[in-house]
Amino acid sequence: MPEEQGNLEFLSSSPITVLGLLVVAVTGVLCWLAWHRSGYRKQTGWLELLRFVLVCLVVVTLNQPEWLKTQPPDRRSTLAVLWDQSKSMETRDVFDDQDLSSERKSRAEAIQPLMSEDVWKAAGSTPVTGNAQGATDLNVVFEPFSSALDPPEEATDLNAGLSHVLDNHTNLRGVVLLSDGDWNVGNSPVEAATRFRMKGIPVFTVGVGSKVPLPDLELVRMDAPTFGVVNKQLRIPFVVHSTLGQDRDVRVTLNINKKSESAPVTAEEQITKVVRVPAMSQAQDNIVCTLPATGEYTLSLRIAQDAEELLPENNEISAPISIREEQLKVLVIESYPRWEYRYLRNALERDPGVEVTCLLFHPELPKVGGGRSYIKHFPDARELSRYDVVFLGDVGIKEGQLTVEQTQELRKLVSAQAAGLVFMPGRAGSHDSLISGPLGDLYPVVLDAATPHGVGSSAQGYFALTASGQRSLLTRLGDTDQNNGEVWRKLPGFFWYAGVKRAKVGTETLAVHDQVATASGRVPLIVTKTYGTGKVLFMGTDSAWRWRQGVEDKYHYRFWSQVARWMAYRRQMAQSESIRLFYSPDRPNVDDVLTLNANAIDNVGGPLDSGSVVVQAISPSGKTQTIRLQPGTEDLAGLFVGSFVPKEPGNYRLVASSSETGASVQTDLSVQGLNREQQGRLARFDVLDEIAKITAGKLVSVSEVPNLLEYLAALPEPAPTVHRTRIWAHPIWAGILIFLLGVFWVARKMTGAV
Repeated sequence: MPEEQGNLEFLSSSPITVLGLLVVAVTGVLCWLAWHRSGYRKQTGWLELLRFVLVCLVVVTLNQPEWLKTQPPDRRSTLAVLWDQSKSMETRDVFDDQDLSSERKSRAEAIQPLMSEDVWKAAGSTPVTGNAQGATDLNVVFEPFSSALDPPEEATDLNAGLSHVLDNHTNLRGVVLLSDGDWNVGNSPVEAATRFRMKGIPVFTVGVGSKVPLPDLELVRMDAPTFGVVNKQLRIPFVVHSTLGQDRDVRVTLNINKKSESAPVTAEEQITKVVRVPAMSQAQDNIVCTLPATGEYTLSLRIAQDAEELLPENNEISAPISIREEQLKVLVIESYPRWEYRYLRNALERDPGVEVTCLLFHPELPKVGGGRSYIKHFPDARELSRYDVVFLGDVGIKEGQLTVEQTQELRKLVSAQAAGLVFMPGRAGSHDSLISGPLGDLYPVVLDAATPHGVGSSAQGYFALTASGQRSLLTRLGDTDQNNGEVWRKLPGFFWYAGVKRAKVGTETLAVHDQVATASGRVPLIVTKTYGTGKVLFMGTDSAWRWRQGVEDKYHYRFWSQVARWMAYRRQMAQSESIRLFYSPDRPNVDDVLTLNANAIDNVGGPLDSGSVVVQAISPSGKTQTIRLQPGTEDLAGLFVGSFVPKEPGNYRLVASSSETGASVQTDLSVQGLNREQQGRLARFDVLDEIAKITAGKLVSVSEVPNLLEYLAALPEPAPTVHRTRIWAHPIWAGILIFLLGVFWVARKMTGAV
């Protein structure tokens, strides 16, 4: 073992040292004089000697003596080779530098030759001048890293990997990091790099992977809903991204598989579509299918592999979907039976999945309108809770129409029971009374008080989709983005629109007037908003019925059908006769916070305002987590809210039940894996370079590792370990001083000096 060396140091300054010597000299003279005056008595001599020693010890203390013990490293210095074992290292994008036509290697295969101790010792067999220890004397250790998740290879935590090496190895001479730099969890690796810099330990990074996009077609996203309706068109949006140098016509295939009791999965249908994907860009489109039977299905979307594509692993996405029977309950409230009302009522009545109820406050009739599907009065709270969507035509809070209490019930229906509310103002201007009442917060636009009856014109106005409207499924009247925009441009126009100043904050404007603008921009005509658990839509014209011109019900029925289903989507997630369960987001990822909402019906058929609703979440592995939902307050009366965080990918079973009513409902929840470690991403050499620069290391490629060995051999030895003992602040030193002071005081008492 290397020999330890020790020495004494004083942390003092010249003035204190000079003053201390002066005090010691004066004290010595005074002590001698006192002894001389006593006739050189032996007892006095010992007392004055003790006084002198005490003063000397105090002076020494003021000069801060410290004992330094230096110990050279007691073992060989360590070189830690830290290698990335996350899934992104499976990306096959590494070519031989001399032969670009050779077969691609994965990033993990590229660093495999560096996983030998001989590699890191071979070049250092001859020590560099001035360095007493060559690379052959290194203690080389190999440390894999990924993340602390389960399974760990699903993410990369560079900061944790570097910190682990620093905390668990002594005498580090340097660290070699083999990685693609793609960190996606944990703190920034800059934190660990800073710690290495403070300790003077360099980190040499070996980057692996491609710096430029490889030729690839990637199916980025498929937005399938969690459930669909039997015999109803299902539109599935998707996005394809291309890094190819030319435009491509890509064949997209949707495989529909139905689960059955006799066989796990039975192939049912295959739908194919060709999509034009621009070079170095992406294309967004949708594929349409109709499922004729109820049941549980798996939708698998796949794009055909291109001849130049190098990464076919990202060409397919799958998602489960439940197909069920549907019966939406819609309430339409109107005053005059204007054309918009008549055609809307017809469109909804002809929809087999919609049950329509109408309430007509005709001002020229002595009582409300009657007939098939009409009701005589506004529903009470119990009856109203059964409706999924309410259309409010040109009605307001006035005698013979709505009351304040009824609008309060509509507000609760939207906020607490996830229902939809459609505002359809008219030329009577009745909505002015709504915005000053309980529905004011729900109204998504600010009306212009100067034009309460709207704006009419002899010249036609037209809808213009916003950027949000071009993406929204609500305004999707064509099969493609380009075709959809063309359809909206050719739709018949309107001669009247509501007087609107602007859309409110927190809303989404889907369409505006193509010509007329206010101080806040173009006049908004179709605006949506989320309120509580429900949704709100504003339609600013009364001429959507004119879309039937020349095409009959093609666009008019489709639009209002999409509106009704979009607004009722959450209410339809899982429901029975007495309880409803809905959640957000509807396709969560692992570790997302899932918000659970439930409505329960009491024994008399109204919303359950108090009580308890419990949800059991059964994970794919069979673990059960119980979530007790809490009752809402004020506008959220009748709503029970809770949350949980799914930790496993796959299908969860959610079972909601109420002990007060005995009702229960269950549904399946599809939880997606986070897919942090997507194959095909570019290597992040910028991250590796920053780590190397902070720690005074160097970034090299795999082929440049032989040059790196020269740097490793030239690294200085780890500094000797220095143990510093502060004598002046040590408890034993303080105890000695106190003990001697006590002896001095007692001695003075015994000699009669006090």
